[in-house]
Amino acid sequence: MADSNATGFTVKQSWTLAAAPEAVYQRFLSVGDWWNSAHSWSGDAHNLSIEPKINGCFCEKLPKSGGAVRHLEVVYLDPGKVIRLAGGLGPLQALAVNGTMTVQFAAAEGGGTKLSLTYAVGGYLDKGLNTIAPMVDAMLKEQFGRLQSYIEAAKK
Repeated sequence: MADSNATGFTVKQSWTLAAAPEAVYQRFLSVGDWWNSAHSWSGDAHNLSIEPKINGCFCEKLPKSGGAVRHLEVVYLDPGKVIRLAGGLGPLQALAVNGTMTVQFAAAEGGGTKLSLTYAVGGYLDKGLNTIAPMVDAMLKEQFGRLQSYIEAAKK
């Protein structure tokens, strides 16, 4: 967690991965293969997808009802380098907040990729956004840790 107060918070996390930036980017886009199903509305992460284009959707199908969820929207894309998504991830979308998630894929010193995540959220929650910031931080740490494991398993 980088910072947190009643009106917003910023999550900043980074990992060094033993794969080239383009490979990490491609695996990131396969979100259904690494995201935890417990953090989805449908209960199955394979219903998640990310469209790598401007206005592309980080969406989820709800097969039981025929519905869908737009978690985030792509607002900046430099393939293999940066993807920026806007919106309230998961339960945040029901709150009076706006968020911007930036994921960067850079060559790491000595090889591999430095993967950096920043998720800045601002808005209103009657109890203060700082009350939910640690949960968002922990959830993102878990998800991107799963991405790291997914990438490491592919190298074996």
